[in-house]
Amino acid sequence: MINEVRRAVAKVPAITLGFWVIKILATTLGETGGDTVSMSWLGETTPEAGASGLNGYLIGTAIFGLMLLVLVWAQVRASRFNRWLYWATIVASTTAGTTLADFATRSIGIGYPGGSLMLFACVIVSLALWRGVTGSVAIDTVTDSRSEIFYWLTITFSQTLGTALGDWVADSGLGYGGAAVVFGAALAITAALYFWTRISHVMLFWAAFILTRPLGATVGDFLDKPVTKGGLELSRPLATGILLAAILLLIAVLPQRPAERPH
Repeated sequence: MINEVRRAVAKVPAITLGFWVIKILATTLGETGGDTVSMSWLGETTPEAGASGLNGYLIGTAIFGLMLLVLVWAQVRASRFNRWLYWATIVASTTAGTTLADFATRSIGIGYPGGSLMLFACVIVSLALWRGVTGSVAIDTVTDSRSEIFYWLTITFSQTLGTALGDWVADSGLGYGGAAVVFGAALAITAALYFWTRISHVMLFWAAFILTRPLGATVGDFLDKPVTKGGLELSRPLATGILLAAILLLIAVLPQRPAERPH
């Protein structure tokens, strides 16, 4: 009986309002943190970088990608849900997603539309393979290493997609503030569909999960981009530090429990 209960408990958190608040802050941190490393320190906005600036995206992706691999390995190896490890892995996935998306859309020449479509296809393929292999993509089934690997692969693709999609919409003429309103409204509509329709809750969860990323990306860009580009031009490291402090506080004070399979 005890073993059955343990198998029924996932190593990812149950979906609550607190989960979504931390997730949005984490995606915003991913944007400001990723840009701090790959743009301010390594590339685009460092005057001495010159023509080598684009390498900042690749180096940043390598740094955050390595962090992500280590944390996913630790998450898979863990025997139970650990809130600090889980959210550290989420932050690593969103920072890696930021630098990877910037590299894909700006350095290899496929642009925001091409990058967004390619990454959306990656998300769909990952979900399809996950469902085909395990029979479900619901988070309450993430109780074994095989499901966890698919879970983190899908999350990483979705985080990367969100960055490219956010930049695409913002650059279409709406600006960062306008794009944030669009994605915020889309997230609100998804929430309404969740509570007031019979549409698959699993599908709506992943739709909401993806939408929080471009929302966070556009809010992050609004905070740190130059005023001439529609931003507030705040210090990237300062914005990152404030967001990190807020996330740590919420992780510490908000109740969190692992997702459980319905009995």
